[in-house]
Amino acid sequence: MALSRRRHQHHNRTRCLIPAISSVSAALFLLFFCFSFLVPSPGDSDHFHQTRHYSSMNDVIGEGNEVPVFRVPTSGGVYDRDIWTSKNAQFYYGCSNCSIKFAKAKDVTRPNHYLAIATSGGLNQQRTGITDAVVAARMLNATLIVPILDKTSFWKDNSNFSEIFNVDRFISYLAKDVEIVKEPPQRRGHIWAPYTMRVPRKCNDKCYTSRVLPVLLKKRAVMLTKFDYRLANKLETDLQKLRCRVNYHALKFTDPILEMGAKLVQRMRMNTKHYIALHLRFEPDMLAFSGCYYGGGDKEKIELGKIRRRWKTLHISNPDKGRRQGRCPLTPEEVGLMLRALGYGRDTHIYVASGEVYGGEETLAPLKAHFPNFYSKETISRKQELEPFSAFSSRMAALDFIVCDESDVFVTNNNGNMAKILAGRRRYFGHKPTIRPNAKKLYRLFLNRNNTTWGEFASKVRTFQKGFMGKPREVRPGRGEFHENPSSCICEDSNAIAKMDMGLLKRGKGYITTKNDTDTTSESQNMGDDPDWSDPEDDEDLSNEQGKVLYNQTSLDYDALMSEEPELDELLSD
Repeated sequence: MALSRRRHQHHNRTRCLIPAISSVSAALFLLFFCFSFLVPSPGDSDHFHQTRHYSSMNDVIGEGNEVPVFRVPTSGGVYDRDIWTSKNAQFYYGCSNCSIKFAKAKDVTRPNHYLAIATSGGLNQQRTGITDAVVAARMLNATLIVPILDKTSFWKDNSNFSEIFNVDRFISYLAKDVEIVKEPPQRRGHIWAPYTMRVPRKCNDKCYTSRVLPVLLKKRAVMLTKFDYRLANKLETDLQKLRCRVNYHALKFTDPILEMGAKLVQRMRMNTKHYIALHLRFEPDMLAFSGCYYGGGDKEKIELGKIRRRWKTLHISNPDKGRRQGRCPLTPEEVGLMLRALGYGRDTHIYVASGEVYGGEETLAPLKAHFPNFYSKETISRKQELEPFSAFSSRMAALDFIVCDESDVFVTNNNGNMAKILAGRRRYFGHKPTIRPNAKKLYRLFLNRNNTTWGEFASKVRTFQKGFMGKPREVRPGRGEFHENPSSCICEDSNAIAKMDMGLLKRGKGYITTKNDTDTTSESQNMGDDPDWSDPEDDEDLSNEQGKVLYNQTSLDYDALMSEEPELDELLSD
């Protein structure tokens, strides 16, 4: 009887527990249901802080397959192209020798007439000023004093020219072109104080002749201040080639910088044959300067607004317009997705040249998820090795410059000074791939990526990036800054083209050579194009006069990415 009574009591307790459990379950289910409506969809915002959700979204399948699967593959994909080289690069080379008509410096330089310049900005902005200063001195037939570097700009680096660049090589290499001295001359026992003036931006040879030459002839020594972008893009060919001799041959970093840079490159290649260098440019100052907004609410607006006030002349920004027009840097997550779509797998090694990233590790996490082999100069060097450079922003920037220049693929995330200088340099030295995001066209694609499949997304990325990959003849000669597109210093290798002509004729394939740099026929028409780089919907547009269409589309996109106020682009930090 006792046993029966205990069983009966146990049975009663069980019957009481069942309704309680059911009530709790129902409450939890209702809470979960309400919460699902309150949480915003990751596709509803482009806020970079939400990018950490996108990786998990890759594995989500919509109910009834109504929402396509956006799943980033582990591998880079299989394409019929070499993702580490530029097609047809072997048919072009850098050529900067002057013509026989270009007189020697000793025959044209006016005795006791000196030109001094004071550069502006960071390392690469200063580099453009130094390069253009040599050309300005040549146009004025004056002796150039080794340029003075800016020490008061945002970067506040007190380095002298000789602490960053090899001054003896600079002088000796250009001896036939321009006479250069290290120090201002003395006059009556005192250093000659030059007359200070400034020239307009994009000043051409006639401008220098009319504005500066009369003053130089009268005062004998002239100092041009804030000398950045003070020389026109278009000059006669010999002066353009002089620009290239300065930038690509005469300007070398000092031995300590070169040696440390070489160590960093060697360490990047220790575990991989190829690597990508990414100039991320997602620092707070860059975002503040651009006036872009990434959905961070009042906190982001207040933080970036305080930084933006450093530039008192900046206009009131329209963040939405900037994003639509492609004037804003991509988020680290977006850069990662673009590179994966272009065929680079998770095993790709990436070197990131960047300062403090806005949002820190949380912002970088999605990019690192796509590319776990993620490095910077700080991670592949010892603290003691960087100590001689770490207190000087320009010397640290020089180390990044070397690693980016030596990379197999360089990716730039804005159109600042370092991006322009390296893009031009890589064109000159063999058209090594330089990827510049076509942010205007990619913007909508990123916004709607969770409503498409990975295959469709990747195909469109590859299509949009045509003309932004650093291939030969992507951009018309004269388009963009000369430092970015030094077309006067790029020549065709006629022997290499002739050999390929013969090979194609033997195999029964037609081929038409191009001899005129201004011809609108693209190499993609003559040498074949990558079939995987176009969508069927684009084939019709590119089938007739393909080169001309590519040129025009690329030029329009390049123009669209330039600022409505050119001076703002030139203020962009390195």
